[in-house]
Amino acid sequence: MAGNALGEVDGSGSGVCPPSPAEVEAVAADWMLEFACCCLCRHFGEGSAAEFRRWENVAQALIKGLSKIATHQKKTVYLCQLLIRIEKGKSLEYHFENDQRISPLESALSFWTLLEREEVKLEKLHEDISCLIKIQIVAVHMENGYFKEAAEVLERLFTDSETDKPLRVKLATIIKSKDPYVPLLQTFSYNLLTSKIKSYIELFMKENETNFLMQAATKQVESKGLGATALQNISVNVNENHKRNLKTKQRPHSGCKHGVSSVVQSLNSLQNMEKHGDALACGRRRQRWTYKEDLELKSGIREFGVGNWAKILVHGDFNNRTSVMLKDRWRTLCRIHQD
Repeated sequence: MAGNALGEVDGSGSGVCPPSPAEVEAVAADWMLEFACCCLCRHFGEGSAAEFRRWENVAQALIKGLSKIATHQKKTVYLCQLLIRIEKGKSLEYHFENDQRISPLESALSFWTLLEREEVKLEKLHEDISCLIKIQIVAVHMENGYFKEAAEVLERLFTDSETDKPLRVKLATIIKSKDPYVPLLQTFSYNLLTSKIKSYIELFMKENETNFLMQAATKQVESKGLGATALQNISVNVNENHKRNLKTKQRPHSGCKHGVSSVVQSLNSLQNMEKHGDALACGRRRQRWTYKEDLELKSGIREFGVGNWAKILVHGDFNNRTSVMLKDRWRTLCRIHQD
């Protein structure tokens, strides 16, 4: 009788109590979070902004619903948060932290640091991406004309470590120049950063091929005979997308095949390039100013004021000019007007 009474608990005669609804929900939420992360990775790799943002909302809702982050969920959560911030990295209008000074990329760096702690076998790739994020945090501020803020963020980013000193000194010099188009910032660009992130995504996806929902959805599609097109849409194939994006986005940086592994080592060669900067500037200075460029310059001065050459340069449509060239042209226009 006792055995029958126990067996009636779950109707199977096994005497095992059924799982609680909360336990079932937790497992299902775990599957959904992994699936959402897979979708974020795929759309980041493909550059599908609209689809990425749709899954961003899903991932954020699932993450907020976690009472605590389990050990096996850490990498998934950190990667989702990293990608969301990298995608918004070019805009200083978005804020993910309570401290309004923290840009999306600076917030992304904190999650990249957390990811570093979760694995040691990718030490080289982690170092490369960390350097690139730091460079681009400064670059984005400078591109928007926030030079004072760029100097402040430099103080937050770097310690007094001798390892970081060459890059820290170089970036400090760039900020003082107020020129966001120096070789270092152009070589170690935002496109290079995203391509390195995609390399990491590819490795992450290979380690997480057993995602339950992805496998179940794939089997469902196969069973209904929906064909290769539907399978291609639902399967996560970051590798091919990664190769395609590298070809298109890194083409301007073909001279940088060594990657970021030598960011600090490359500073010396970049300094040599900058020694010839005056000669290059002279070559560009001989290029005749067009009537349209003069109008852009005057419009920029009306909007931002005399002296804010970097802002005017970023927002105007100029033909291979520098902020110094804008200043010199304005002086020339003033003299012409006086005459």
